[in-house]
Amino acid sequence: MRNIKLTIEYDGKDFNGWQKQPNKLNIQGTIEKAIEAVTSETVELNASGRTDAGVHALGQIANFKTNSNIPIEKIPIALNTKLKKSIRIIKAEEVEERFHSRLNCKKKTYRYVINNSEFASAIYRNLEHHIPQKLDVEKMKLAAKYFEGEHDFKAFKASGTSSKSSVRTIYEAKVYKTENNRIIIELTRKRFFI
Repeated sequence: MRNIKLTIEYDGKDFNGWQKQPNKLNIQGTIEKAIEAVTSETVELNASGRTDAGVHALGQIANFKTNSNIPIEKIPIALNTKLKKSIRIIKAEEVEERFHSRLNCKKKTYRYVINNSEFASAIYRNLEHHIPQKLDVEKMKLAAKYFEGEHDFKAFKASGTSSKSSVRTIYEAKVYKTENNRIIIELTRKRFFI
């Protein structure tokens, strides 16, 4: 039995999040169907974390176990032929049998993009939030530091969530501006808001 770790990129706008849900298009179920089509095996794909509906991912890690003999370098190619263009397998690696994407995850970085130019982008409209009023990036940098450390994010907790605690630790909060008037907010932690 081989344990395969995948690095995945996806545009979540047409999906109802990562997790499998009956009668709803989701990332996990879509990739599992592709794996079954390629290996003729039903597998369970374990992700480093779940994303909500409409959320995109760059470098999402997931793993599955298989008896397939497909060479590791061919797995991304084979899976990508079975996937929608909005999901790409960027890399596949064979990892030790005990590896689990969620349990072995060390950190995650969440990136929020604000288009701070006069006009919104037609092309990136699903990837960023548009605020035409000039924002003070230096003040945003100072404010972001208050997110660092351990805090109770109960006010951000989704109703009906199974998570017992809303206390989370943010290791790093960064704000920076790019040359094309984008303000990037990055929050790094092990697990994020509920």
